Amino acid sequence: MSDLSSLTPLLAIETSCDDTACAILDSHGTLLGESVLSQEDHAALGGVVPEIAARAHLKALPSLVDLTLERAGLALSDIALFAATTGPGLIGGLIVGSSYAKGLAMARGKPFMGINHIEAHILTPRLPASLRPEETAPNFPYLALLVSGGHCQCILVEGVGQYRRLGGTIDDSAGEAFDKVAKMLGLGWPGGPALEALAKEGNPRAYTLPRPLKGRPGCDFSFSGLKTAVSRYLEPFGREALPRHIAADLAASFQQAVADVMTDRVKQALATVPPVTALVVAGGVAANQTLRQRLENIAQEHHIAFLAPPLRFCTDNAAMIGWATLERLYQGEQPGDIALAPRPRWPLSERCAPSAHPSASISPSLMEPSS
Repeated sequence: MSDLSSLTPLLAIETSCDDTACAILDSHGTLLGESVLSQEDHAALGGVVPEIAARAHLKALPSLVDLTLERAGLALSDIALFAATTGPGLIGGLIVGSSYAKGLAMARGKPFMGINHIEAHILTPRLPASLRPEETAPNFPYLALLVSGGHCQCILVEGVGQYRRLGGTIDDSAGEAFDKVAKMLGLGWPGGPALEALAKEGNPRAYTLPRPLKGRPGCDFSFSGLKTAVSRYLEPFGREALPRHIAADLAASFQQAVADVMTDRVKQALATVPPVTALVVAGGVAANQTLRQRLENIAQEHHIAFLAPPLRFCTDNAAMIGWATLERLYQGEQPGDIALAPRPRWPLSERCAPSAHPSASISPSLMEPSS
């Protein structure tokens, strides 16, 4: 591990979607201070409105940074490096967060590092032991399943900066499908946790739903057809209130279908890659206990470890941004990318400056879904 005394403590900012987050880490990854503010204005609108999210980030960041410094017992002058999510995500939020971090860096004469949001998620299981009790950090290579509101991908993680994308969603992400089905069932937004809770009351075999791409070659995902199938079962009810037992059965059947698709795709992935040390799941949907259990069973069948971040690190947070920064620094990477331009799409295959790779020059097949 490199001596990072001159580059820490570092302050990391995450604003890729609707959570404004700030964290301060030392050279060992110890979390000195952390703050997360979840925006509430979007619930009444049934989803994240990018413009509203960006304004909320701008309003929240100054006080959130001050609060995080206070919790860490540090002053702004103590920070040796500033980092922020630079992509992928909602462009307004990315601009606000990265610009604020760059401004602090320039004002203090300190370096800045732009971090890929997806990379941060898939490196989360390697967080220091103090942040993930009862788990051992996975050694490379490992298979990562990223499932969130904006992403659904299988990635072979061969090392820091060495990633092979095996497959991804061709339409909706898993988290998006959960939210949309939850809305159909009258559960509001965000719908994932509410749908999971309701599913506990239902029968997962009550409704016959499709398993898109199950059994097909490759590791891609598809959820739009599954979502449409749920809507067809709801058509006879029109505007009438949905009986709770029917909503519970639909929720359970939907959740089971998603878990079946996920496990099938992961099995396909494991069959196509060299031996791995672990199966890792990350992202907001990784908090779903049904999915976790199914994936853990697969890991046991393949005699590999199963790892998932603590629930509070499944959703977007700045601790993972700070840790991804440290992982890159441990590899000898030097900060100094103050000119990094925020990108709503930033493939893991491109870890050099996003501004050097305008999206027009990137093959669509390599593009990551935005957050």
